[in-house]
Amino acid sequence: MSLFSLVIRELAEIQAMATTKKVITREEWEKKVSGVKVRKEDMNKLVMNFLVTEGYVDAAEKFKLESGTEPDIDLATITDRMAVKQAVQSGDVEAAIERVNDLNPEILDTNPQLFFHLQQQRLIELIRKGKVEEALEFAQEELAPRGEENPSFLEELERTVALLAFEDVTNCPVGELLDISQRLKTASEVNAAILTSQSHEKDPKLPGLLKMLLWAQNQLDEKAVYPRINNLSTVALEEPAV
Repeated sequence: MSLFSLVIRELAEIQAMATTKKVITREEWEKKVSGVKVRKEDMNKLVMNFLVTEGYVDAAEKFKLESGTEPDIDLATITDRMAVKQAVQSGDVEAAIERVNDLNPEILDTNPQLFFHLQQQRLIELIRKGKVEEALEFAQEELAPRGEENPSFLEELERTVALLAFEDVTNCPVGELLDISQRLKTASEVNAAILTSQSHEKDPKLPGLLKMLLWAQNQLDEKAVYPRINNLSTVALEEPAV
């Protein structure tokens, strides 16, 4: 049983009682928590899943040796995946596309949206460098045909080309496309596609479990006063406000 399960069980018990809020003391709550048994193997798998998904290859290799937990994919592929991600984040989209094709050509062949977004990022990088003529030629030859096939692509292309109409991008309504956050967004999309091609979850499980815990606490708040976990970095129980 996990802490999340404990909160859900407590919620169910309280719902069966009176409508007034039940007060659970710290001592009572800690006694309940101490009865929660989580297998070490399951915790280790959660940690390994996070390290693999987020691309911490060195940490994953060390954790494998220390805990004996086997990752569910070849750790060597993490290095390749992170090289693709880093290339996009640094603005070298051409190199990223080449690396993706080296990993698995079907990733881009079967995902037109991802390929469009990578090409869109290439266009953004040309505009960032002030290569106006090259950017217009690239947009016309590489992106416009795809925009004709897909209205959403055309809309994104039009937004991107609009950057060329402003000398000062700070006044451009789509200036955020030149922010680093746009590179990170594209890099994240590529990372997720590679993970999916490797039959691996595109998101780590741990953040999802923490979100479930917060949701369960919010549900329990309506029925009881109890020691909450408000800081997920310390997971310290805070005294209930009676």
